[in-house]
Amino acid sequence: MSNQTNPNQTSVGSFEKLFLESISKEKQFQVGEIFTGTVIKVGRDYVTVDIGYKSEGLIPLSEFKNADGEVTIEEGDTLDVFLENIENEDGLITLSKEKADKLKIWDEIAEACENAEVIEGKVVERVKGGLSVDIGVKAFLPGSQVDLVPLRNLDSFVGNVYQFKIIKFNKLRGNIVLSRRAILEAERSELRDKTLEVLEEGCVVEGIVKNITDYGAFIDLGGIDGLLHITDISWKRINNPSEILNLSDRVQVKILKYDKDKQRVSLGMKQITEDPWKDADLRYPKNSKIKGKVVNLTDYGAFIEIEDGVEGLIHVSEMSWTKRIKHPSAILNLGDEVEAIVLEMDKENRRMSLGLKQTQPNPWDVLVEKYPEGTKVKGTIRNVTDFGLFVEVEKDIDGLVHISDLSWSSKPKNPHNHFKKGDEIEAIVLNVDPSAEKFSLGIKQLSEDPWKEIASNFKIGEKVKGEIVKITEFGIFLKVAQDVEGLIHNSEMTVDNPQEAFKEGQEIEATLLSIDAEDRKLSLSMKEMTKEQRNQLSKKQSLQATPTLGDLMAEKLKNNEEA
Repeated sequence: MSNQTNPNQTSVGSFEKLFLESISKEKQFQVGEIFTGTVIKVGRDYVTVDIGYKSEGLIPLSEFKNADGEVTIEEGDTLDVFLENIENEDGLITLSKEKADKLKIWDEIAEACENAEVIEGKVVERVKGGLSVDIGVKAFLPGSQVDLVPLRNLDSFVGNVYQFKIIKFNKLRGNIVLSRRAILEAERSELRDKTLEVLEEGCVVEGIVKNITDYGAFIDLGGIDGLLHITDISWKRINNPSEILNLSDRVQVKILKYDKDKQRVSLGMKQITEDPWKDADLRYPKNSKIKGKVVNLTDYGAFIEIEDGVEGLIHVSEMSWTKRIKHPSAILNLGDEVEAIVLEMDKENRRMSLGLKQTQPNPWDVLVEKYPEGTKVKGTIRNVTDFGLFVEVEKDIDGLVHISDLSWSSKPKNPHNHFKKGDEIEAIVLNVDPSAEKFSLGIKQLSEDPWKEIASNFKIGEKVKGEIVKITEFGIFLKVAQDVEGLIHNSEMTVDNPQEAFKEGQEIEATLLSIDAEDRKLSLSMKEMTKEQRNQLSKKQSLQATPTLGDLMAEKLKNNEEA
């Protein structure tokens, strides 16, 4: 009997065991933890999952749909879930796949941050101060950490996948800050070390245009930037590097200078090709005709591009035989195709002087033959100046009547008082100088010089009448004949204040004291002279008029030469 088992004892023991197991099992399932479960049913709204608890758990079907709305789970699949609640009002546990995924991602991110690992993410949108990146959870990428240099436009990064480093992580606040720049700097540093090993002056390398400025372009040679100055981009004239280069262009450049200590590199692109000035003197010899395009206009001339890198200057003085060009824009425009003559070639200093007017016959050479000295011409006054008149004799060719050639008078006339623009006048050709482009005319030469016969027409000591033409502080100028004036000095006046006693235009009488035909001077007096004084003045004139032996010999030699 003693060996028989008591059924009551067995029931009590089994129940106790089951109760203890149940308590133990409940303690193992804590809210807020992640468990592995099996999908036992995929319903219309929920997915039923068994995680080994006494009751199953439900997860909304929406957590298993992709972007296209397709269900991505099947019965029998295993997955990690987050335990939200032990039992709801229906006696079921509440589970979440999304929360489990997020917790797992946060753990992975924490581990990546701790180990300084690289993570991958997709830029989803532009936000204030930077970009929002999806790395499983939302993270922030500051604008300063997007690239090696700060960028103004970040929209081009949206939608792209990049690698990042985590530079700030706070799980409690849900704050993650990323950096793409840290990865680029590490890559650039590694690349720079490799580039510096092979970099040397004179070698040709490939680079990428990284930045363009007014003075040049920065070329990324592989971890190190070099400066390509605007003057080293092309042999031809350019105003801005952007005329030839674009950002991200791949270009071949030559290392001109390399400072290893400062890691500065000067680059050249034109130096890869041959200097066009090398044989320019052979291609464009002196006096040869060239064709080119106007590429620049300055106050002093126009620059003509003959070929890439070879320019010549047409100075304003070489643009017209007849016109006075104040600015080249008067006859040339940017982009004009022109022909010119090579005047001078300086290959060493890369200079070429060109002439535009030399492509046409020189009208000054024709002028010499057409208007020999002494020819009478007619013309129109184009300009009146203080020093004379400019008279148009031929189209665009002016002759100058200097103030000294307006009148035989010893005192030149003021041109503004006697001539005006547009007047038609006659003149005598005095000289044509093609080399200096000067055409000299005279008006007084239309009549004989009145001073040649002044001694025969007037006698010293006699009375002469004339018109007062000017009253000065030292005397009066009296017009006694056409273009002949004499001076009555204050000492020869009969009044104390001639400026009050006389007026211009008044006719008066005076006695002739002296004649200096060579210097064109007459001296007069208003004082009464005795007969003896008059005789003395007459004798003085006679002596001046009597020829000397030297005068007679000179006259005889002159006659012999003419014979």
